[in-house]
Amino acid sequence: MIILIAALIGAALGAYQARRRKGRTADILQYAAVYALIFALAGLFATILLDRTMR
Repeated sequence: MIILIAALIGAALGAYQARRRKGRTADILQYAAVYALIFALAGLFATILLDRTMR
């Protein structure tokens, strides 16, 4: 669940960043995808860390 939420937040922040820099549609989509991947990876590590500390 953390991974999905992190990916959605990352996509929103990436799209916002690209729009702020006056990017075209392709730029906005690329920024959203890259930020979503980065945030999802961070969410994966957070999930693993939480799972290991709860045991």
